[in-house]
Amino acid sequence: MSYLDSLKLPDDIKELSYEDLDRVAEDTRRRIIETCSKTGGHIAPSLGVVELTIALLKMFNPESDRIIWDVGHQSYAFKILTDRKDRFHTLRQFKGISGFNKTTESTFDAFGVGHTSTSISAGLGMRLADDITGRKRKIVSVIGDGAMTAGMAFEALNNLGELDKDMIVILNDNEMSISPNVGGFSNYLSNIMTSKFYTRVRKEIQNHLEEKPLGTQLLHLAKKMEDGVVGFFTPGMLFEALGLRYI
Repeated sequence: MSYLDSLKLPDDIKELSYEDLDRVAEDTRRRIIETCSKTGGHIAPSLGVVELTIALLKMFNPESDRIIWDVGHQSYAFKILTDRKDRFHTLRQFKGISGFNKTTESTFDAFGVGHTSTSISAGLGMRLADDITGRKRKIVSVIGDGAMTAGMAFEALNNLGELDKDMIVILNDNEMSISPNVGGFSNYLSNIMTSKFYTRVRKEIQNHLEEKPLGTQLLHLAKKMEDGVVGFFTPGMLFEALGLRYI
């Protein structure tokens, strides 16, 4: 029996040490790989968000808070770590569990989705409904950089910034959709941080400061300055302009 099978999920995740959470991540990846090698499925997106999924389940209460995945390609770890680890081997099989999020499959699936770019608008709708009913819970939308390129996602961000509602949007910028991303927004997200000029200048400054008597302190100060400059020229500037706090 794997370590994962010994746990009562998702409740036990909140009590585990970081070392034990590493074991959970390892077992979850192994289960995704073993199952998808037999059933097929979107393996890479889910492997890439295992730690993110664990963090969400540790910080939020998935039974009451709403975690919305955009799109279901990223949700395999979430299925395993909520209430479907014993059924995950039936993924995409007749009478098995779905390859996407499905509200009729589990109360943990906040929104039924088979396509991209819907999570922010769905989450905002839930937030507005909660305001009407007086319900207190957290709303978290997880969206990939590929899904973020669609107009529906930007329309939702525009409304979210205007309405100023308490909601979290996590941008999983992995530079990949079904195939490598193309287009202006993808370039906007990655060009500054990956340019050869930026990388070379950063390395030269680091080497120069390390030679100074107070090199460690100066490097720490330079890193803080770099964070501010990068935040000004990269995605934060766009999202802050829309009225969202970017971290």
